[in-house]
Amino acid sequence: MNQHNITIEARFCPEILERILRVIRHRGFHICSMNMNITESNNINLSLTVSSQRPLELLCSQLTKLADVAGIQVSHQQKEKLRFMSALSAM
Repeated sequence: MNQHNITIEARFCPEILERILRVIRHRGFHICSMNMNITESNNINLSLTVSSQRPLELLCSQLTKLADVAGIQVSHQQKEKLRFMSALSAM
């Protein structure tokens, strides 16, 4: 599986986190880690590490369609195969 680090800037509203998480789940991505900060300008910065074998462009194109999402940055991509294989061999 491939892991991707994504940073999302969005307008803060009560339902935005639920909408983002629903899109991630529906597009076949799994969340490995998540951190959210609220800025002084009533926005949120959401840092996510997601994993999937699907192309990241599929997820990013759907997230940008959300009305409250202001921007998305992909900061890093890495292969998770070695760690995943090690976990399987330990079983």
